[in-house]
Amino acid sequence: MAKVLREITSITDNDCFYIVERHKSEFTWPIHSHTEYELNFIENGRGVRRVVGDSIEEIGDYELTLITGDGLEHAWEQGNCHQADIREITIQFSPRLLGTDLLARNQFASVRKMFERARMGLTFSMPAIMRVYAILDTLASKQERMDQFLDMLKLLYELSQDTGARTLASHSFAQSHTDRESRRVNKVKEYIAHHYMEEIKLEDLAAQVAMAPSAFSRFFKQHTGRGPVDYIIDVRLGVAARMLVDTTTSVSEICYACGFNNLSNFNRTFKARRGYTPRDFRSLFTKNRIFV
Repeated sequence: MAKVLREITSITDNDCFYIVERHKSEFTWPIHSHTEYELNFIENGRGVRRVVGDSIEEIGDYELTLITGDGLEHAWEQGNCHQADIREITIQFSPRLLGTDLLARNQFASVRKMFERARMGLTFSMPAIMRVYAILDTLASKQERMDQFLDMLKLLYELSQDTGARTLASHSFAQSHTDRESRRVNKVKEYIAHHYMEEIKLEDLAAQVAMAPSAFSRFFKQHTGRGPVDYIIDVRLGVAARMLVDTTTSVSEICYACGFNNLSNFNRTFKARRGYTPRDFRSLFTKNRIFV
């Protein structure tokens, strides 16, 4: 299996960030990854296909996505877009730009949480995009570097207030985990991470935190936004997607290795939640990867 293209960005040690604005009619850059954080804005791109980890979606007229996951594969592809003039603004900056000391301050709490969520890719809501559009619109053309930097800080803060932002890739595909959840939730997630290939009963999970199954189910959904069964399926699908990308293991072997006991059900569930069959998902990554 070919490796994902590892991009070497244009940021130097003396730069705060790198920003480029393009007008284009097609997307040709393959699926890739890099260490730097990236904020990507697309205007007039309805039909473009966004790939972030195991999330594949078609975007609307406006798109704004932040990626902070080191090694998280991503790309914007032509898809069903037929526009002659697509505007794209890409901002890349080092994870060290703000520094851990600054991000630890109370004033940067929302930005810190946003960066953590964006390890799986974070796409912003239309109201948030409209609120920051004026900043994005002029950021690349700013001549005064300090004004540009201050606008960048304001941009990040405004986006960190977006309650409609949603993550894209699954935890298990992005290999991203947070320590900020309750210890009981993390204990259950750790149990699932070690036993997803086996049959997991609700009683098994509830026993990990000494709760009755019905009470545990309500507790888990309250803290994660998903029921235990849905969460287990997403973990299994994330691991399966990672195996489809990184290995040549057959689809049927991946099915059973990830805890599914029926190939038809695996194919059906994968397509329903990822938009592609496992075979088509693998083909998408394979044809867009470059060996370096």
